[in-house]
Amino acid sequence: MPAPTIRFDDGAEYERAVGAWSQMAGGIFLDWLSPAPGLRWLDVGCGNGAFTEQIVRRCAPAELQALDPSEGQLAYARTRPGTAGALFRQGSATDLPFEDGRFDAACMALVISFVPDAARSVCEMARVVRPGGTVATYMWDQVGDGSPIEPIFVELRSMGIATTLPPSVQASRMEALQRLWANAGLADVKVRTITVQRRFGSAQEYWDASTGTGTIRPTLDRMAPDARAELKARLLARIAPAGGGPVTLSARANAITGTKP
Repeated sequence: MPAPTIRFDDGAEYERAVGAWSQMAGGIFLDWLSPAPGLRWLDVGCGNGAFTEQIVRRCAPAELQALDPSEGQLAYARTRPGTAGALFRQGSATDLPFEDGRFDAACMALVISFVPDAARSVCEMARVVRPGGTVATYMWDQVGDGSPIEPIFVELRSMGIATTLPPSVQASRMEALQRLWANAGLADVKVRTITVQRRFGSAQEYWDASTGTGTIRPTLDRMAPDARAELKARLLARIAPAGGGPVTLSARANAITGTKP
């Protein structure tokens, strides 16, 4: 039986699972880019609008187009009060519905691993920005154990359970990102690592928040109830402090930016 496809169709569930992680990493990413105000932006793979909202609030864009293949995610994004002025549309990262040189900046936030053809998506972003424009992304280091749900993956591996991997998971590696940006002809390439921490009231809260996201859900859905119960027990034993109480966990993303010559 082929592994199920990872899908993100529920904007509210995505927000509950990784919204806070995304907001923290996105803020650091935009501080690092330090873009001028008044730019024309494209948010590729905007999902439920978490990063789109940050562009609006931090960057004072002259124009902001946001694209995602999931209408369910877009429906949630349109309800976010901080995305007023952004234009949302359904579409593919590998076939952007915009003319050459339309934007000053094109970004992907926590998306590139989930695009079936990562190389084509980067070339498409480069195509639609003007000469001198910015092409950038950041992605959890899923190969280097940087994902927010890595503690769950650790226990799955220890149980001998294979997980459903994103189609371009290797694109989360810094070396792979650098090759993609070089092959797209982008210049003045810069990279950095983004590390964030998130505090949960308990290990149970972390489990509840993390198991609904599309990255882990297909694997859990294939597991028998007793196996899921064992996984949860192992996770809580691994991360819960003695006597219970709050849990602080870290995640790490690789970020890259380049300029179109």
